Amino acid sequence: MTPTIFFVVVVLCFGLVWTIWTSFTASKLLPSNDFVGMDQYFRLFASNLWQASVVNVAVFGLLFISGCLTLGYLLAVLLDQNIRFEDGFRTIFLMSASLSFVVTGIVWQWVLDPTYGVQAAVRSWGIAGFRFDFLTRQDTAIYALVGAGVWQATGLGMVIMLAGLRGIDQDIWNATRIDGVARWKVYVHVIPAMIRPMIATAAVLLSLTAIKIYDLVVVMTGGGPGTATEVPAKYVMDMLFQRSNLGQATAAATVMLLAICLLVGLPFVVVHFSRKRIAGGTHR
Repeated sequence: MTPTIFFVVVVLCFGLVWTIWTSFTASKLLPSNDFVGMDQYFRLFASNLWQASVVNVAVFGLLFISGCLTLGYLLAVLLDQNIRFEDGFRTIFLMSASLSFVVTGIVWQWVLDPTYGVQAAVRSWGIAGFRFDFLTRQDTAIYALVGAGVWQATGLGMVIMLAGLRGIDQDIWNATRIDGVARWKVYVHVIPAMIRPMIATAAVLLSLTAIKIYDLVVVMTGGGPGTATEVPAKYVMDMLFQRSNLGQATAAATVMLLAICLLVGLPFVVVHFSRKRIAGGTHR
């Protein structure tokens, strides 16, 4: 355990404390101990670029998580029908999750590129008015990112929820069959409540991916057009390497850390106290 303990205590804890401390200083290109209090955070929340980044990641996260959970559940239900070649289909659906966002971004950038992608191919067939230029328009670029992200991460949600479906007692299915409940109604009204922990696990993992999204944005859009696809992680990297503003970068990184902690910790706290309240009511 010694190497692991050393890594956690020295590397992670020291790096975390150093990052938080630096966010309260006027550090620029190099770290400094010039304490400025909350100035970096005031500048951060007053920045139009940061505000746009937060809005964009909220839109991306909402659509990305809901899309992955919905499509993942539908694929899990289809695979739960004892179809032939299930292993092959499961491998195909999960294969995209094995790719990095860099690879996914490059592929989807080619597909959506107006000069070389689908638009150019269709227009070469004589349909001159066809448009497939989502990446070049400010009002649609974020949705192109969502489509690429959902394509890659749906397989992860599918596998988690399929494991939940396979863990359901056969007696449940027998009871619904005896009661004459349509199978699709069971999947819509009964099963989601029974696999709630799996859905919550998938949602948390996808939420972490959405908050930290960076490489997909850089490869596909570079944050553009304009600020249409700017995200917090890119804001941190730009402040760190392009503008040499270490204090501002660490302040943004600290806010992202707090968001992740709330996102991961709050559901567990809510579930814990809900169980204690239920247990207390049952005991009384």
